Amino acid sequence: MDKYLESIVNDKLPLIKYDLFSKYDFINHGFTTRLGGVSDGIYSSLNLSFDRGDNRENVIKNYQIIADEIGEDIKSFTASKQTHTTNVRIITEDDKGKGITRDRDYTDVDGMLTNNPNIVLFTYYADCVPLFFADPVKKIVGMAHSGWRGTAGKIGKVTVEKMVSYFDCKKEDIICAIGPSICKSCYEISEDVAEVFKEMFKDKWEDILEDKHNGHYQLDLWRANELILLEAGITQNHIENRRICTCENSDILFSHRASNGKRGNLAGFIGLKGNT
Repeated sequence: MDKYLESIVNDKLPLIKYDLFSKYDFINHGFTTRLGGVSDGIYSSLNLSFDRGDNRENVIKNYQIIADEIGEDIKSFTASKQTHTTNVRIITEDDKGKGITRDRDYTDVDGMLTNNPNIVLFTYYADCVPLFFADPVKKIVGMAHSGWRGTAGKIGKVTVEKMVSYFDCKKEDIICAIGPSICKSCYEISEDVAEVFKEMFKDKWEDILEDKHNGHYQLDLWRANELILLEAGITQNHIENRRICTCENSDILFSHRASNGKRGNLAGFIGLKGNT
């Protein structure tokens, strides 16, 4: 088991956190494990998806457990609607609770940003890359879901650019974290997908791809997203990655590959605490 997971696994509600974000008392953030909830079977136990066949009442109870732990109202939780796009939505007071306690009236949203206190943004994972964002100066927070398609579309860069254009953030103030996701050694891809990344990264592709010389490659989504964030203007010391693999730690984290799709969903969340 990953050493960081070992350090939190016995907590009542284990949450993975990042030092760059924890230093600011007005930022509420974390990444869930599969521990600490009430779901059972393949969803055991902190499943946060309403769409994979779990009992809705159990999922709501799981959200309430998180709300109680982080000191937020479940009605402030607002969910993405992920379809592997690079669409980033500005979440306002009108969106509060959508996807969890209220119906969503949007789709194709893989990234979210807000400057609204007491809204907590939720995005969902079971091997794809969670990206956390904050501008502690402007007090803007965000999440983005970056699978291979989102990475190929550079959703990390898209999110940074939206922070700059919409909220007038300065790139040197933005902090980022790359959350638990599938590692290079566990993530085999076909040659057609590898060609997309070779074209993206040109002479740097060997930084993220390992050629197995059989028509398959191993893809390092962590490094790819780090390079994208650096390209977007984020400084190296403002990017944090605990390098926790969902597939290698599937007893603690939901992994689509490790479970052959029989699983629930983890979540990355971030919000601004009230009275900031």
